[in-house]
Amino acid sequence: MKYKYLGRSGLKVSQLCLGTMNFGVDTDEQEAFRIMDAALDAGINFFDTANIYGWGENSGRTEEIIGRWFAQGGNRREKTVIATKFYGDMHDANDGPNRESGLSAYKLRRHLDASLRRLQTDHIELYQMHHVDRNVSWDELWEAFQVPVYQGKIGYVGSSNFAGRDLVKAQYEAKSRHLLGLVSEQHKYSLLCRLPELEVLPAAEELGIGVIAWSPLDGGLLGGHALNPVAGSKRASNPERVEKYRAKLEAFSALCKELGESEANVALAWTLVHPAMTAPIIGPRTLEQFENTLRVVDIQLDASTLNKLDEIFPGPGGEAPRAYAW
Repeated sequence: MKYKYLGRSGLKVSQLCLGTMNFGVDTDEQEAFRIMDAALDAGINFFDTANIYGWGENSGRTEEIIGRWFAQGGNRREKTVIATKFYGDMHDANDGPNRESGLSAYKLRRHLDASLRRLQTDHIELYQMHHVDRNVSWDELWEAFQVPVYQGKIGYVGSSNFAGRDLVKAQYEAKSRHLLGLVSEQHKYSLLCRLPELEVLPAAEELGIGVIAWSPLDGGLLGGHALNPVAGSKRASNPERVEKYRAKLEAFSALCKELGESEANVALAWTLVHPAMTAPIIGPRTLEQFENTLRVVDIQLDASTLNKLDEIFPGPGGEAPRAYAW
């Protein structure tokens, strides 16, 4: 496994991040345990989750599974850089009118303490805002984050789904308070979703914020099975989207065959080419799926291959403003 500093922090994380969104939903607890054990054995130390995973009335279930895995001992907790997120509705009636999604100091305190309990740990290496909340000021946010940081409950602060202007504002406000600020931004980025190349990726690189790519296979569309889905799979239930991108997917599949690599691994390896990228999130449902992704960090895509991928999946044309101005 290869490692990289997370943004401008001194924390080293694996260049593949284990996503746990399927745990407790499509992946049962024992299979989740096997996947996490295999991840540590393979050198993956970076695990991502969120308090809402498990979804709806089952929100929190995924963190509970990870907590029970930690509780087995064997230095599992010590070897893992755990990242979780807060923002969404946790379906707690005790929150009253504050139950709605958001980033208030109230939600930060309550949701952090609840995640710590579910994860069976006393600290979280990376605590991430799951979305932007422009109803909350940075005065409130940075003051609220300082308390658990000083208490040792949080190591670093990250964001997710922030626009480039939000990253700039966050770092400006942090610097004015002599704080480190954000060390990471988790953002949707894939061959089919290259819009971040306009603003978010350049801003993150300049500000020293490591980017973590979520949905690097675009919901499985780039995973290699979209053109021939298994009955009952998510891809089989979304034929309209498959048809929309059929020509691109067929060309991509042909290129991957020439390279002798799977579509999923090429798509994941492509995200690592951008210098702002720390790690794509892999979200295996089974141990077999996990094992098939491990060679991603060793795949080197040459200039010719990257040009062919640009032809199949054109990006926005570069960074703003050159992408749309003289």
